[in-house]
Amino acid sequence: AVSKTAGWGFDSLLACHFTGWKDIGLTADNLKLALAVLILAGGIYGFYYLETQSDLVRVLTVLAGVAVAGGVALLSAPGQAAWEFAKGTRIELRKVVWPSSKETLQVTMMVFVIVVLIALFLWIVDWSLLKIVTALTGPRS
Repeated sequence: AVSKTAGWGFDSLLACHFTGWKDIGLTADNLKLALAVLILAGGIYGFYYLETQSDLVRVLTVLAGVAVAGGVALLSAPGQAAWEFAKGTRIELRKVVWPSSKETLQVTMMVFVIVVLIALFLWIVDWSLLKIVTALTGPRS
């Protein structure tokens, strides 16, 4: 063995060697995501760089950066996973039974009434405690 610690549970002390781009986390997906971030940053930079242009042009620059960056990000595996998640979410959202406007109004009114009743109850408790403390300590002078 070349290492003095070989066989003692330690990693080898041999010099490191390059085995591939994955060793440093450089994969195609990471490159795509980094490019998407750079494109987004470029769109934001364009907003400030074009300060003499109309606001419409500046906002369109940012929106174009967001759209292109989103397209590039969707080409990566995490982007595809996010897209599948969004599609699944949309499918589940279609299954939701939304209340009618009448039901919504009734529930809103019940919440309002309960809030008023709790406020009145707390006001009465506060007023009662004030009277009890005043009776025990005497009036303020």
